[in-house]
Amino acid sequence: MKPALDCTQRAATDDVRSPELIYLAAAAMAIVSSVMGWTVMHFVFKPLTMLLAIGLVLVRARRSGDVGQPDVLLVAALVASLAGDVFLMLPGGYFIPGLASFLIAHLFYIALFQQGVPWFPSRLALGAALTVGAAMYGWVWLSLNDPLLKVAVASYVTVISMMVAQAIGRATMRRNARSTAIALGACIFMLSDSLIAINRFVQPVPLVSLWVLTSYYMAQFLMVHNLTSKSP
Repeated sequence: MKPALDCTQRAATDDVRSPELIYLAAAAMAIVSSVMGWTVMHFVFKPLTMLLAIGLVLVRARRSGDVGQPDVLLVAALVASLAGDVFLMLPGGYFIPGLASFLIAHLFYIALFQQGVPWFPSRLALGAALTVGAAMYGWVWLSLNDPLLKVAVASYVTVISMMVAQAIGRATMRRNARSTAIALGACIFMLSDSLIAINRFVQPVPLVSLWVLTSYYMAQFLMVHNLTSKSP
């Protein structure tokens, strides 16, 4: 009986690993196509990568037979991220809609990271994240000529800082590898957005798309891979 059980568990693990590998391959193609300037390919693989992340969560939930609130919140965060990806990659003035989409994604992530733990359990993490966010906002503030843009960026910086603080606070309470990896992913997400802000508002960053997309996909992968309904 045990060998049969082991085979079943191995098959279930393989069913999850395959979408993860496909996600990583698509992310690599999105990064390469952006760096090389292959616009058509980039327009395919950038949204496809997040669609695969959503599919990974749904496949995992189906295999476990238990679609819980963490799965719903995670899918909602990924759908909002997908919308942000599409807005930001389109030519023209879609920066504000993209920013708003990712702000909504971070609100879903905050709600997700609050599952089973108090709001902002580490005041130190909250203070540190808000301080870093305020410093970044202060750096780009002089370059924000549009009053609407100043409000939008300030709101976004506040929300992503709160997301990072909630993830770190959650990790300090749970004290396990998964929660630590998720907190790391949240921090990397903030780093990715900081690179976008510096490049857009302060000064050009060499190979910016390489660093931004690599950190972004790494952040999303760490959160998707380590968040499950059974261990939210």
